[in-house]
Amino acid sequence: MPDAATSPSIPGPALLEAAHRLAGPMVELRRAIHRDPELGLQLPRTQQRILEALTGLGLDISTGRSITSVVAQLDTGRPGPTVLLRGDMDALPMTEDTDVEFRSVHEDRAHSCGHDSHVAMLVGAATVLTEARSELTGSIRFMFQPGEEGHHGARFMIEEGVLDGVDRAFAVHATPSIPAGMVATRPGPLMDSADTFHLTVRGKGGHASSPHHCTDPIPPACEIVTNLQTMVTRTVDPNQPGLLTVAHIAAGTATNVIPETADVEGTIRAFSERTRTTIHEGVERVATSIARAHDCSCSVHIEPGYPVTTNDPVQAALAAAVATDLLGESGYVQLPTPIMGAEDFSYVLDEVPGALAFLGVCPDDIANSLDAPPNHSNRMRLNEAAMPTGAALYAAMAMAG
Repeated sequence: MPDAATSPSIPGPALLEAAHRLAGPMVELRRAIHRDPELGLQLPRTQQRILEALTGLGLDISTGRSITSVVAQLDTGRPGPTVLLRGDMDALPMTEDTDVEFRSVHEDRAHSCGHDSHVAMLVGAATVLTEARSELTGSIRFMFQPGEEGHHGARFMIEEGVLDGVDRAFAVHATPSIPAGMVATRPGPLMDSADTFHLTVRGKGGHASSPHHCTDPIPPACEIVTNLQTMVTRTVDPNQPGLLTVAHIAAGTATNVIPETADVEGTIRAFSERTRTTIHEGVERVATSIARAHDCSCSVHIEPGYPVTTNDPVQAALAAAVATDLLGESGYVQLPTPIMGAEDFSYVLDEVPGALAFLGVCPDDIANSLDAPPNHSNRMRLNEAAMPTGAALYAAMAMAG
């Protein structure tokens, strides 16, 4: 916890009360988006719902040129910083297996990561802040972002100027794995980088009864899998965590055929750019060397994903102070370690000081939040009673500092 002297002077109880008055509209918006989820960078129906929800707030609103983003700005006319608040909009390509009455009407997509609640909470925060306009200074920019789930939506919005003039940034991410209404974050690395690797070992195919007339790619592929695991443990500093998982292997079509190629794919995770680079270089070295030892070749493609999500220490301390002011000492916890997941808010935090915090949304009928179906589960549910807390947290972070 930061010292009390660093805590912002903000009307915490008043913000919570104002956010709770908006609980009904927030839940209604969240459920409408949940029922009709959209994927990727083009979310026209979600965008339209956001535009309708912001109508009448007196915000300067623009939409994305290449993606269906929404940027809304509250200008106070008084000197002060420009604070950006982000809420992501997109769903996941998966089936929802819950019994909620507003479950997805589409079998192939679902809001199983809470982004529907992020949108609703950010709209709630915009409403609260608009009502308090006379007490604000500077500007507040609301960033409604599609394409967080692997589509680099934040990067597109940055290219279109969403960070121009921004002094600091903040985002909330809902998680059922924390008790409802509790806030958690940490300074420094919060979430890992996420890259994928694709290896193709190439030999010479033929009849499985005559392997001596072939160059079988399967044995070197198997060796590559086991040696990649060893490479990570032998080359990565154990104080700088890194992870490599082989998640997909494919080779062959029949029991009597030696194939020409074998494919190996997986993910690379790290909490520092140094570790990330070490693993990238190790994959290239191990894969090509083992293939060559078997008289095969190996093509290596590493697809860069999201960078490390790194909270600015000052902004993380501010988030802790704000959450404590809103919720009391028991309402905030500092995470002891980073989370092995990735976030494209990392692109924002690479450009401006800011922080991302987790909001607990464990359902009331689950006693232990660690037992709750987590984000990306087909059975993920969230506790809507925590949404006013998220809206108030957004608003308080905009007013703090």
